[in-house]
Parts: sequence; structure tokens; C-alpha cells
Amino acid sequence: MQQNGSSGSSGSDGCSRERQSLSCSPLPAATTRVRRFMQERRTLPLPRVMVVFSAAGDTEKPGDAMSSSDSAEDDFRKPASPTPSLTLSKPLRSELSTQEQEFPEVISLNVGGMYFTTRLSTLRRYEDTMLAAMFSGRHYIPRDAEGRFFIDRDGAYFGDILNFLREGELPHRDRVRAVHREAQYYSIGPLLDSLEDTQPLTGEKVRQAFLDLLPYYKDNLERIVEIAKLRAMQKKARFAKLKICVYKEEMPITPYERPLFNSLRFERSDSEAKLFEHHCDVDVSFGPWEAVADVYDLLHCIVSDLAERGITAEQQCIGVCDKHLINHYYCKRPIYEFKITWW
Repeated sequence: MQQNGSSGSSGSDGCSRERQSLSCSPLPAATTRVRRFMQERRTLPLPRVMVVFSAAGDTEKPGDAMSSSDSAEDDFRKPASPTPSLTLSKPLRSELSTQEQEFPEVISLNVGGMYFTTRLSTLRRYEDTMLAAMFSGRHYIPRDAEGRFFIDRDGAYFGDILNFLREGELPHRDRVRAVHREAQYYSIGPLLDSLEDTQPLTGEKVRQAFLDLLPYYKDNLERIVEIAKLRAMQKKARFAKLKICVYKEEMPITPYERPLFNSLRFERSDSEAKLFEHHCDVDVSFGPWEAVADVYDLLHCIVSDLAERGITAEQQCIGVCDKHLINHYYCKRPIYEFKITWW
């Protein structure tokens, strides 16, 4: 009996110890971990501590408390997760940019300091133009302090551009060249075609077709300017004079040849042609060419092109070359004196 009693008491003591260990073991373990965190100068997250100390209650099992404390330690040792970036994703950016590029029906413009107001549909009238691309919503357009859309371009002729986009109106003749340059900048093809079919651009096309027969024309024009400038500077003079030969025929024609041929052009053999090859004693020479336009037409082109560059030029015929070639053949190319005035 005593043995059973002792064994019973020992059994009851063992059960009590087992219950005591089960109910009290989590708290010392958690306290030890807290002390270790404090020694390492770390702070335990408050939600985690509350979960650990509530493990001794009846609602949770001891094993759950241990696992929660272990997970607290593991989570605390993990590096802090980076804060979510405020950078917008590409789709979101594109949506915002699209929203920013929505335009009102009435557009206020600041073109080089000049203000214009027009409808959005007017600017988008022709799809392949620069204005239609600018106000399509695909590009950023800066605004001035008043909120007007700014275009960094001289606005002197922008009104003519808008008038054409509104109702197809063309500018006055004295503004055609300037508006044509603006139409080239804004890539307005229909306006370019309309302007090129009006004067003075139509005449410019015909004139250029003639000048294309003389591929050296621009180089000779530059040579005239350089020689005249050099001579004026050397002589400290207000003007300079040059001798320029302008001839249309490919070979020199003499009075002895004219009765023998019905045309002004001749066909000579290579040996005969070499006898007539020479350079007139002039500064610049133009010719020959094959066209209806004659010498006076080319002289007009030279004087006009110099005038566009602000250079005043006067010309007069002072004779012919009259150089003896062979037998009774003489060079009869006309020579003109050009007077270039600088101021």
C-alpha cells in the first residue's frame, strides 16, 4: 500500500511537474530571447512580444508560442524590405502623358512673341504637316507664362499659314517668297504646291531651268564677288570694275562664216576645234549654252542675283574679244564691264 501510495504520489508529482513544465516553459524561453535582443541593443517589435506573452493563456498551445517567437526572431534578423518606389510604371506614365496632351477645341498660340487663336481642327487639317504632328498628342509642347502653346519661330507670316489652313487663302504676291519659306518649315505640302504655281515662284522655276544649263553659274557668281571685293580693298575704292565675257555660241563666229551656214551652230572636226580653243582676256566667262534665252537674259540673271545679296551692279558692253585665231578668223565674243558698288 505504501509502495502504491508512494508510487501514486510520485506519479502525481510527475504529472504536476509535467503540467508545470508545459505551462511555464515558454515564458523563460521568451524572456531569454528578449534579454538576448536587449544585449544586442535591438528592440523587439511590440506586436511580436505581445504574441509571445499571450502564449501562456488557454487560447494557444505552447508549441504555437515557441513557433511564433522563433518566427519573430527570424523576421527580425531579415534585412528590411525596401520601401515601395514611387516611380511610375511605363503604362501609367504613358497614360498620364496622354492625359496631359489632351488639347481644348480652341488653341491659343505664342509664335515668336505674336499671339494667335485658332481651332484645333485647323491645325490638324493636313495630317502630314508639322503642326498636325505637334498637336496630335504624341509630343510635348511648352507653354508660356499665360498658358499659350509656344512655337519658337518668327510669327510675322504665321497668320498667312493659318489663313490657308482655314480657307485656302493665298498670300499677296510680295509675301509669297517669305510664306513659301514658312510652308517649307511647317511641311505644308498643299500650300507649297499652290505657291509654286503662282508668281513670282513660277517664274523662278522657269529661270532656274535655264540656269541649270550652266552648272558653273553659282561658282562664277561667287568669283565676281570675291574679285570685286579684293580690288576695292586694294585700291581703297567705293567700287570695282571687272571684265566679263558672256557668249552663247559654242564656237566663235565671224562674218566670213555666217553666209555659209543657215544655223548659228557649226560642226567642226576635232583638229579644227582645237584651233579655235582660247580663253578671252577677262576675269570671268559665261557660256556657251543651248537655249532660246540669249546673252541679255543671262546678264539680267547676274545683275538680279547680285542685287538679292545687296550688291549693286551695273554693266555695259565695251566691245568684243577680237583675238586673232587663224587665217581670217577672229574671236567675236562680247565683253561686258561690270561696275560693283560697295557703298
